[in-house]
Amino acid sequence: MKNRTPVCASLLLALSAQNAFGADLAIATSTSDKTEYKAEDFAQFAPRTALDIVRRIPGFSIDSGSRGFGQASGNVLINGQRVSGKSNDAESVLGRISTVNVNKIEVLDGTALGIPGLSGQVVNVTTRDSGGVSGTWHWKVRSRENLRPTYNDFGVTVSGQRGALSWAIEAESDPERGASAGPERVTDGAGNLIETRKEDFTHDAEAASIAGSLAWKPAGGSVANLSAKFAAYQPDDKEVSKFFQTGGPIGRRLFQGSEDETNAEIGADYEFGLGPGRLKTIALVRREDSPTVDRVLRGNLDGADVSESVFEQSVEEGEYILRSEYAWVPSVGRNWQVALEGAFNYLDAESALFRSTGGAPLVELVLPNANSRVEEQRGELSVTHGRVLAPNLNLQVLLGVEMSELSQSGDAENVRTFTRPKGFTSLSWQVDPTFQLVTRLDREVGQLDFFDFVSSVNLNQGNGSRGNSEIVPEQAWKLSVTAEKDFKDWGAATLTVFGSDIEDIVDRIPIGTGDGPGNIDSAWRVGVDLDATLKLAKLGMSGTELTFGGEWRDSRVEDPLTGIERPINGSNIYYLDAELRRDIPRTDWAVGVFLESHNGNPEYALNERLHSGNQPPFSYAYVEHKDLLGMTGTFVVGNILDQHDWLRRDIYNPDRLGTIVRSESRTRHFGPIFTFELHGTF
Repeated sequence: MKNRTPVCASLLLALSAQNAFGADLAIATSTSDKTEYKAEDFAQFAPRTALDIVRRIPGFSIDSGSRGFGQASGNVLINGQRVSGKSNDAESVLGRISTVNVNKIEVLDGTALGIPGLSGQVVNVTTRDSGGVSGTWHWKVRSRENLRPTYNDFGVTVSGQRGALSWAIEAESDPERGASAGPERVTDGAGNLIETRKEDFTHDAEAASIAGSLAWKPAGGSVANLSAKFAAYQPDDKEVSKFFQTGGPIGRRLFQGSEDETNAEIGADYEFGLGPGRLKTIALVRREDSPTVDRVLRGNLDGADVSESVFEQSVEEGEYILRSEYAWVPSVGRNWQVALEGAFNYLDAESALFRSTGGAPLVELVLPNANSRVEEQRGELSVTHGRVLAPNLNLQVLLGVEMSELSQSGDAENVRTFTRPKGFTSLSWQVDPTFQLVTRLDREVGQLDFFDFVSSVNLNQGNGSRGNSEIVPEQAWKLSVTAEKDFKDWGAATLTVFGSDIEDIVDRIPIGTGDGPGNIDSAWRVGVDLDATLKLAKLGMSGTELTFGGEWRDSRVEDPLTGIERPINGSNIYYLDAELRRDIPRTDWAVGVFLESHNGNPEYALNERLHSGNQPPFSYAYVEHKDLLGMTGTFVVGNILDQHDWLRRDIYNPDRLGTIVRSESRTRHFGPIFTFELHGTF
């Protein structure tokens, strides 16, 4: 059973040494309510970790955050603090906290916490020392058509605490298997069939990681955290195609793609009292190395028209962030924070394209702007002020400025500097104990994808992308309104409506004789997000609930080639998922069904239009036993509606202002998926 605890005005940052910026979280609000859960409230789901619990909070979904550590930094706190990591993010940390170590879970008003970037619902997970060492583990076996089963999908987490020091370590193997097969038709501009293909695609990847964390919280009020993660990812893709030309020879085509990615991340933070407030320093180092090799072989069965193409790319990436925050509370109902952040990011890419015909040796082709190093030096200064305007009204304002230098060397040489204002205003109104409205206005500065600066080739599609050394970060004004409603025994829902006015949006533009990523002056985007939980016990279905997550998007930008308005390139139209679960009363059994559907807009290139998707919705059904010799066992049958993938690609001459000269359309099925999974604790 959950408890709703009113927070009176006298609690507002009353403990100045343990305020919203300090070692323990105090609620910077007045009569606004918080919702508090215990781990026992989720016993029907037999959760093994804090992540299992948070995923079941009605009307809530996890947002891991984005650029830097300041503005827009997620919606999950651990013991009142943000997680100082990116790949080693809040979801990862929650997954390493055993249920026995969860003291309570609070759903709070982010605007009232005095932590920059937080608004709307924020979950704070408070841990406890359960004594000794505890751990969780999971193991999964998966089988599907025409693929070897996976037996090495597993994870182990061990954690413990002794006095002021707590620790956790996790090792995980997460292999991937995928396959689809089906026909493809190729027609000319008049719709005449010129080629048919029988295609078979497989994806086989091994992924493994090891991660750990240390937390130190002595009696004096200081707090220190250290986390690290190392991961490896090795995918291998293969597509075999048998093609039959109308009135021509029969042939074969083979595509192979591989990557050998390794990445590492270390994050740390230290917080202590200083003068009238508290000083916190956060540091992050992330490195990644990802060499890739793609190869296409093609030829007719009679030995004619033989060709081979190879694209090799080696990429090194790095990110270094250092941030300091000083926060103080001059009086009850008011708080301030001054923050300074510096970052250095880089990408170093070396690429080469080779081709041969008629069985001759491979010859390297010219690929402009394919070997380059891109660097960004960025500094950010911000001031945040939060205050209680009324017993049920909280305001937070952040004013900041971002200064950056972008430089590129190698095949393209360029150095540019930018100064961009950023910030937000967030106003939360607790209409009544069960209903809250949050209005937020953001000035956003986008994060550039450094791969956009470097040319690349897609051998499987037979096209490429020109690197653009003149690309700039996009900016936007974004206005959002969020309504959060607790329906008590019926569940809860969170609805967000937003609109964005975007400057310098990154889309696809003509570059020289080709095309690639670039800026378009303006665009707009609107959307709606919904997270909801409906509990059906009041209808006589005890232990049954329906959870729903959905989003809808619309957007417009002027096409740089045609001058006609269209949706933003490749943007989403909608996404939805729904789960109906029944935990059968007075038993350890549960059953459920899940459904997921999404649709997106076409992708536009200089001389192509590509649209892909899948139908009908992906779905699975499962049966679960929550005490299988002390473990939780789940059997899942996936793709019960027989979803298939589809693709339509139109090629124009000389570009999309001309006529269609070739069209490719395909459908691929991937069959049922069977999974058996065990979860346990020790």
